[in-house]
Amino acid sequence: MEKVAFNKKDNDLLKINYMKALKNSDFKKLAETLDIPIEIQMKYTSRLMDSSVELKNCSDCPGLVNCKNKIKGFKLTPTIEKEAITFSYLKCKYKEKNDEANKFLENVNYYEVPPVLKTACFKNIYRDDKNRLEIIKKIKKFYDNYKSGIETKGIYLNGNFGSGKSYLIAALFNELAKLNYKSSIIYFPEFLSRLKSNFGRTEGNEYKELLESVKKIPLLLIDDIGAEKLTDWARDEILGSILQYRMDFKLPTFFTSNLTILELESHLQISKSSNDKVNARRIIERIKYLGEEVTLIGINRRSE
Repeated sequence: MEKVAFNKKDNDLLKINYMKALKNSDFKKLAETLDIPIEIQMKYTSRLMDSSVELKNCSDCPGLVNCKNKIKGFKLTPTIEKEAITFSYLKCKYKEKNDEANKFLENVNYYEVPPVLKTACFKNIYRDDKNRLEIIKKIKKFYDNYKSGIETKGIYLNGNFGSGKSYLIAALFNELAKLNYKSSIIYFPEFLSRLKSNFGRTEGNEYKELLESVKKIPLLLIDDIGAEKLTDWARDEILGSILQYRMDFKLPTFFTSNLTILELESHLQISKSSNDKVNARRIIERIKYLGEEVTLIGINRRSE
């Protein structure tokens, strides 16, 4: 909240500026609603003028997209406090409606993912490509089963770059969030980088908290698995532990990748040693347990 301090100098100039401002019908209308002496109002002429402009903008505004105010969705509003005027940015009716409609977003943790995923929803899913029909049906089936309490596997969705894999799963999570189900979407390469930067630090518990939250969240999407710079630590200590926990507690887990599961297995084999092959195979078996593989080869919509 902003409070304008009194200025006891140049009263004549203040009065002149105030009288000029009164010639503006919107300013005059606002001034007449304030139950405070003119001698005090004129100390706030500039801010009252700003407020009258924003309140006028709101009265003529057809929606949030067309907001003309300094802070979109808010209006500078004066209130009386004792012998002074304070100014606050209050939400307009469209901002309040929008915030209420998007309150479900609090149920989804988005970690380093494109902003478009936060607005993904079923009604905006493209259905103009027959190659998408299989995955759309499976996503709808999961939605129906999950909200009904029926145990259902997640999906390992692979396909070409820009085919909308992440958007499809995000739409599912966002729709379930509206029913108060909680989920996380992590862009896997950045997630690993964040964990690595916090590994071994003595202060704080961000490393542990982040890893535990991903393990235990009811619904999880590991986005773009296979695009990360892989190490033994990332594969065995991080990915392996996440998948094992989610297997043990039967927590639905989704994956998106440009690689098939077979190609991912090769990626997970950091070296040609027999031990590496076993560890890669162990990860793959966990993924297969958690998610059904579905391939989406479609239009690269990022190039449109």
